[in-house]
Amino acid sequence: MKNQPLTIALVGNPNTGKSTLFNALTGLKQKVGNYPGVTVERKTGSVEIDGTRHKIIDLPGTYSLNHKKVDERIAYQTLIGEYEYEETPDLAVLVLDSTNLDRNMYLATQVMDLEIPMIVLLNMSDLAEERGIEVDTNTIQKRLGVPVLPIVAKDKGDIQNVRQAIADHDLEAPKPLSWKPQQPLAEAITLITDEWLHPHTDLPDRAHPIEALRLISNNQVSDDFKNHPRREVAEEIIAKAQSQLEDAGENPTAVEVMARYKFIEQCTSNGNGNHRQEESETLSDKIDAVVTHKFLGPVILVAILLLMFQAIFSWAEPFMNLIDLFFVQAGNTVAETLPPGILNDLLVEGIIAGLGGVVIFLPQIMFLFFFISILEGTGYMARAAFVMDGFMTRIGLHGRSVVPLMSGFACAVPGIMAARTIESWSDRLITIMVLPFMACSARLPVYALMISAFVPNENAFGFISMQGLTFFGLYIFGIVMAILAAWVMKMFFTDGESTPFMMELPSYKMPKWSAVFYNMFERGWIFVKEAGKIIMAISIVLWFLASYPKVEVPDSITNSTTTTEASFNAQESASSYKLKHSYAGQIGQFIEPVIKPLGFDWKIGIGLITSFAAREVMVGTLNTIYSVGESGGNTTTLKQKLINDKDPDTGEAVFSTLSAISLMVFFALAMQCMSTLAIVRRETNSWKWPAIMFIYMTALAYICSLVVYQGGQALGW
Repeated sequence: MKNQPLTIALVGNPNTGKSTLFNALTGLKQKVGNYPGVTVERKTGSVEIDGTRHKIIDLPGTYSLNHKKVDERIAYQTLIGEYEYEETPDLAVLVLDSTNLDRNMYLATQVMDLEIPMIVLLNMSDLAEERGIEVDTNTIQKRLGVPVLPIVAKDKGDIQNVRQAIADHDLEAPKPLSWKPQQPLAEAITLITDEWLHPHTDLPDRAHPIEALRLISNNQVSDDFKNHPRREVAEEIIAKAQSQLEDAGENPTAVEVMARYKFIEQCTSNGNGNHRQEESETLSDKIDAVVTHKFLGPVILVAILLLMFQAIFSWAEPFMNLIDLFFVQAGNTVAETLPPGILNDLLVEGIIAGLGGVVIFLPQIMFLFFFISILEGTGYMARAAFVMDGFMTRIGLHGRSVVPLMSGFACAVPGIMAARTIESWSDRLITIMVLPFMACSARLPVYALMISAFVPNENAFGFISMQGLTFFGLYIFGIVMAILAAWVMKMFFTDGESTPFMMELPSYKMPKWSAVFYNMFERGWIFVKEAGKIIMAISIVLWFLASYPKVEVPDSITNSTTTTEASFNAQESASSYKLKHSYAGQIGQFIEPVIKPLGFDWKIGIGLITSFAAREVMVGTLNTIYSVGESGGNTTTLKQKLINDKDPDTGEAVFSTLSAISLMVFFALAMQCMSTLAIVRRETNSWKWPAIMFIYMTALAYICSLVVYQGGQALGW
């Protein structure tokens, strides 16, 4: 295939190192997104070999091509050339786990049936050797009839060997049914192919064996043919094929599986991929005995999360201070350089203040994804899901809800989309409806601002500070509320028995640090880019609303010497007077009676409204509002402005620890994200559920915040 550009599909089970191989081959020449109309991630890239550039498609990880789930269907349809969003592969590269060849080779035998040129890569060969698993590559290659190569996906030399194997491949396709099904099964396949698939469907010929076997084992007409005009014909032919198998003493639902595994055993018999040293446990087994323990597992998970959030808060602080100082100095420089006027005000009070209020939290966002990448790279994330599964099932959530809910810590949108893997509609709906309670990264700027300003930086338990503990407590609070909400919702709607949760626990390994840092910086850039666009637009609008209309300031206030750094009293400061009578001030004062029992004033009210565009906009809004009242060259940090703000009637501080906690509780529970509502509308195909979500979460947030603030005041806090 020299000098011939190819479309190469990477195929394999989950956790086989497929993504590591993809990253090693493509480097930065890759694109990541979602397939149109579905939630499955799409990764494509390119690799240049001997001067020829090849396209690489990283297909979703799948255990089989029976395509009961959307990710399996995408992989299957791509391989047979029927998926409209993907090119038909010229070459399939199968990535198998050398430590578990029996299970992995089941998928390989299915792909071989599709008559696609193949290369089989036995990844994690180093782990297999450590575990005493002897893999005879030559025997496997001889039995399969395709090139087989043992590799370690992290090894640069092995990656070069893979590149060479691609360059040297003759693109000869393996023969279908090389696993040689017994005569009764072969006759059943022929019957369904000749009497149903060939005359009544448009499936390509190479897909016929897989489809025939699927129809036999499913014991019914598959979803693909439920609305077929000749469905009754299909049912009769399937029943006939199954009867022939039963007459021959075979079980139609198990005969294919038994035959494939018999062939797999022959492939690995001389170098048994299942042979393990029985006298000693592997290191992964020993760690799992503790990490996934019934009682120790949850304790370890909580401890890891606590340490992670403590580290996020403390490690990010120096970088946040530098960013804060940069924007303060930038605002002062622009204010002193440009002549006074609208442009000066717009840049300093609007754009710089708004962006600075959000970019300051970039270090915490990046550290969050840094730790998430490490947990995924080491294999612990799957253990966390396993540890939580039993508990989640008892409270009414499906086991598959664990992964979407954990994804919600980064952002609710991909978490809601990931809920598509849950087959039961009621289980999926409950997961979607409670997932926004997970403390997403967009809430992090609000939490960090309030905690740093109003929670004492004192140690509570030795090395754990009150600030870190509060930060961790907010995440736990969201989890608890999600659990309670799921438990209540399970009482009202269900559609029958849930399907079981299956998840493979990968071997522990060192994360690939280049991938960890790449993911960290990529997510940070996405945060700046996506949030920045929203902040820029809203900051400009807010600056206008906070600066107009122009009003006459009473003489008694015009001559006041009180600075806004000491007070935000509109009766003493001319700039504060103008802000309170601006469009923004009028809106805030209109809703103030409703939110005042929660400990919020009219300025927070403006932030609550604008944060509906995106939660992190709250901080940018406050920064813009408080910056409008400043004189040129007198820019201070938002944290200090909040601390200094005084109530004009009582002279007391507007914000206290109690009001800050009340605000954080409100943000932990309220539906302040139109993107989340939009994705719920798309996933449920109805505005009913987004409306219910908005109403019940907002009402719950109001009630809980009210209880916190009023209860705290009653106790004298």
